[in-house]
Amino acid sequence: MNTITHYINGANVDTQSGRHADVFNPALGEPVARVALGTVEEVDAAVRAAEKAFPSWAATPPLTRARVLFKYLQLCQQHVDEFAAMITREHGKTFSDAQGEVARGIEMVEFAVGIPQMLKGEFTDQISRGIDAWSMRQALGVVAGITPFNFPVMVPMWMFPVALACGNTFVLKPSERDPSASLLHARLLKDAGLPDGVFNVVQGDKVTVDALLDHPVVQAISFVGSTPIAEYIYARGCAAGKRVQALGGAKNHMVVMPDADMEMTVDALMGAAFGSAGERCMAISVVVAVGEAGDKIVDALAKRTAALKVREGMAPEAEMGPVVTSAAKQRIERLIGEGVAQGAKLVVDGRDYKVPGHENGFFIGGTLFDHVTPEMTIYKEEIFGPVLCMLRAPDVGSAVELINRNEYGNGVAIYTRDGGVAREFVRQIQVGMVGVNVPLPVPMAFNSFGGWKRSLFGDHHAYGPEGVRFYTRHKAVMQRWPNTASAGAEFAFPQMK
Repeated sequence: MNTITHYINGANVDTQSGRHADVFNPALGEPVARVALGTVEEVDAAVRAAEKAFPSWAATPPLTRARVLFKYLQLCQQHVDEFAAMITREHGKTFSDAQGEVARGIEMVEFAVGIPQMLKGEFTDQISRGIDAWSMRQALGVVAGITPFNFPVMVPMWMFPVALACGNTFVLKPSERDPSASLLHARLLKDAGLPDGVFNVVQGDKVTVDALLDHPVVQAISFVGSTPIAEYIYARGCAAGKRVQALGGAKNHMVVMPDADMEMTVDALMGAAFGSAGERCMAISVVVAVGEAGDKIVDALAKRTAALKVREGMAPEAEMGPVVTSAAKQRIERLIGEGVAQGAKLVVDGRDYKVPGHENGFFIGGTLFDHVTPEMTIYKEEIFGPVLCMLRAPDVGSAVELINRNEYGNGVAIYTRDGGVAREFVRQIQVGMVGVNVPLPVPMAFNSFGGWKRSLFGDHHAYGPEGVRFYTRHKAVMQRWPNTASAGAEFAFPQMK
């Protein structure tokens, strides 16, 4: 069985601990590889390699760094299908969905290639007599990324291209569930001319994560995952003096007004709720139907949900693949059972779903609940599976109040033809990403984005221009070149004259 190794200082390195974990193909329910589980010593080796490479890389002109990333961009474009096949094999999402993930990751590399102009500082001439002032942005040093299983290509690409373009060196800890893409990133970066040590990968579990959080050389940590882990990483990383951005969980709502285009709304809900088997941090998991909207869409949703083409991800006709692990399948099915027990109406039941020829796969069919209430577990918990819950609200004000009370604030959407309603909704909703007749409002790479409330821990929104600020420090400089004799010591606080 293939072993997925670390990548340290330009070379693949297997773990010295002997610890490995199985990597499953979720459609088969069987291991297809094994991944090394790193040690504290291996994390230290990767960090020290990055530390050694930092001075030279940081001193490399930004345009030269951008040219390396441009070569990497070209190589990524040539390997889209290879990346996508890895995602489908280890995560389970459909091949077309995986291709879309790679494309969105490539967009961030395209943004990073243009970063030199964003690293420019400001200059003020003659801020006082004979004194000039300017500012600059400089790299932090060694930074690390801890990334989730649901986007094994895209989320790392949200992080390291920006970090590298800014002059930092990087250590990636990918999910141990689908780690192969991390080594393809490493190979393509090396082929693009990235010096050894600038990009490193340490596979692993909590041991690896904690070693990165505690390492004194690591200056910043980026994380995407569940809210409990995001909060843990934020607290432990900040306690160690690091800069931390930690994106957590979500409970994304879609408000459907009675005047919405119902055909367009149902199409949007099907893709947003069941794409990638609901394993997206931006998935719509709750419909808030206002007034008579619920009766208008529930039957159409039921028919479409029951007819979902759930297949192995490489099947051309597949609309949805399996969930990532057996444990995830069991947890999702347990939550469906709790929803029934607590009184929600189970309109479509996706439990015990079997795909012919893949009977051991981790498949769940699309599931639809109606008449869910905010007190139910299926509303309060992030299910992270193909389960769509419908709540009813008498008016848009009640819908806004419901959403604003929720502990998460990642994404939200409203479907309506009324511009005034949409405008007020956008202004009043306490959520970081808002779509108006757009189900998945994830901005392009050149716009920063992120959640609110318990969906994001840290002072910076994620990536894009905010990523440049996160991965650099601002330095202010004042300069004087005396051309006359000193007037003597001044003991009063200096004033600009």
